[in-house]
Amino acid sequence: GEIIRAVTILVVFCPCALVLATPTAIMAAIGKATKHGFLVREGDALERLAAVKKISFDKTGTLTYGTPKVVLVHSALPSLSDNEFYRLCATAERYSEYPLGKAITRCCQQETGEAENFQMVPGRGVSACVDGKTLLAGNAELLAEHRIAIPEEAAKAAVVQFSQGCTVAYAAVDGVFAGFLALSDTIREDSAGMINRLSALQVQPVLLTGDHQNAAAAIAAQLHIGEVHANCLPEDKLAHIRAYQAADVGIAMGGVGSDIAVDAADIALVDDEVTELPHLIALSKRMMRTIKLNITFSLTLNFIAIVLAITGTLNPVVGALVHNAGSVLVITNSALLLKWRQTASQSFASADAKSV
Repeated sequence: GEIIRAVTILVVFCPCALVLATPTAIMAAIGKATKHGFLVREGDALERLAAVKKISFDKTGTLTYGTPKVVLVHSALPSLSDNEFYRLCATAERYSEYPLGKAITRCCQQETGEAENFQMVPGRGVSACVDGKTLLAGNAELLAEHRIAIPEEAAKAAVVQFSQGCTVAYAAVDGVFAGFLALSDTIREDSAGMINRLSALQVQPVLLTGDHQNAAAAIAAQLHIGEVHANCLPEDKLAHIRAYQAADVGIAMGGVGSDIAVDAADIALVDDEVTELPHLIALSKRMMRTIKLNITFSLTLNFIAIVLAITGTLNPVVGALVHNAGSVLVITNSALLLKWRQTASQSFASADAKSV
């Protein structure tokens, strides 16, 4: 017999504001992330990102510019000049997919020949036949697997390069140690600041690299990264990541990254500017707070409106206005994410509180 009251209850009971609480916030956050060079493939990636406590970085092309240069050529064979040794290595690395291998070939000013029987050794280096000579080029483990010893003098010279943050590529010709090349990659100007901002957000940075321990430590010290894992093969990096994973999100460099990495990632950094990474994490945390606020508000409003409708305080027209007003407020609150920008005080607030 209370048809008006029943209609009012039906009008206010529909949880539109609750339904809109999460997707509107996610869409606004994705739009904001896009303005800062992030292509977010899935909305739940931002939800998972908000729960991340550790973020692991590769070094080359991520924390550095990814364009290493040869800074030292050292031939250990009297019959092989530095220039000829360099040319042999550049030829052997001609078809390499490794960033360091590509750098050796790119930096060589001499005309390279043709590499025959080329073979990549994952996590180690390359082997090839150049000018009738069998050449191995890669890390110390590659030479060790072929039972090729590195002379003490060369090892000491390499340590000096490691201490300066350089990466060393060793080479052997016809089963005999032939020398090494030292390569240096420039750290991105904004990497140190980005790492500090991540730490302020209570996200711990981790460096996973295939570089020598000394070289990795030198880079980590410049960037204030406390946890470093060096001499990592690809499978070692994966093992470390799996050990850390609770909430996991893959972020790939859209420019320097491989097509496979970009396709597999949840988020792609279109312009390769890692300086915006702390902003993305802060945005994901702000998005989750917005979602929780939206849900709390919509549930509270629905509960109050239902109670008022049951008691007859609201009529259908007022109930409809209250119902739609709730939806508008939720959408408006979510839309504020489009204008949100992390300030310096917000960046370091948690760090200051922790120090106090």
